[in-house]
Amino acid sequence: MFWARGVAGVGVLIVSIAVAITIGPADLSVHDVSAVIAEHVGGPGSGLSTIRDAIVWDLRLPRTLLAAVCGAGLAVCGAVLQALLRNPLADPYVLGISSGASTGAVLVLVLGVGAGSVGLGLGAFTGAVVAFALVLALARVAGGTTDRLILAGVAGTQLFAAVTSFVVISSADARQTRGVLFWLLGSLSGAGWGDVALCAAVLAVGLIVCAGLALSLDAFAFGADAAATLGVPTGVVRAVLLGVTALLTAVLVSAAGAIGFVGLVLPHAARALVGPTHRRLLPTSALVGAIFLVWVDTLGRTLLEPQEIPVGVVTALIGVPAFAIILGRRAR
Repeated sequence: MFWARGVAGVGVLIVSIAVAITIGPADLSVHDVSAVIAEHVGGPGSGLSTIRDAIVWDLRLPRTLLAAVCGAGLAVCGAVLQALLRNPLADPYVLGISSGASTGAVLVLVLGVGAGSVGLGLGAFTGAVVAFALVLALARVAGGTTDRLILAGVAGTQLFAAVTSFVVISSADARQTRGVLFWLLGSLSGAGWGDVALCAAVLAVGLIVCAGLALSLDAFAFGADAAATLGVPTGVVRAVLLGVTALLTAVLVSAAGAIGFVGLVLPHAARALVGPTHRRLLPTSALVGAIFLVWVDTLGRTLLEPQEIPVGVVTALIGVPAFAIILGRRAR
């Protein structure tokens, strides 16, 4: 049953990507999209004009694929953090990891340290690690409970947002300010094939590592002490998984900016489908997250056409009510 659902989920994702590419001002069909893709991978010519070919291959296809990769990666990060920290409200955005990664990327962008995707990725990773370390330290000082961790995450998010604003006000020019807005709101408008390749590679590595530690994540559901009694090297596992989530979040933020609430909401939807076992939960979260963000990005770029709504704005509009529902259930 699980494998049948998985195959169906992959099919829904492929259809979603194909249909999403056709939506927009240019008159395209799924057949046109498949013909262009076939031509670029060595098949017969599509017969479409150069402009329509470029719309599919250079604009919409990499953007839609990056949306799928970002949705999958953020959902997996949320599922891992919720298990490790034993808190249903944990995700990279709420815990300040995304905010720290944005600050690191903005510092690289404004100060001109490094170049290209690699430089932005390193800056974002450094910011993510520093932010998460600060949040964990604040939570420990405040008592170390999971509720304190969420409060520390809110404080960390505001701190790094303030640092980003200070950097922009003090150092950025008009062109750089427009670039900073990209990181703050979350947008896929600048997606390119290099971004897709880098994010997909890091996602693949992250999924392999997390899937290999799925049984350890199941053990963490009973607490770190219980996991240790079951033979799990809790310190090593926690360090590896926190490092993987920080790296994956940083790479996704460097490509698409800070997209909130995907890692919070989608793991709960995946648990409703397949239960809490992480061998099933992690791939399901990835699929659900990918499908979700493909359609959210499609909605954002077409709802007020020709004006575009940043994808981070749309996910926040959807995620905040879901956040309130989760809080209400937890209170009950």
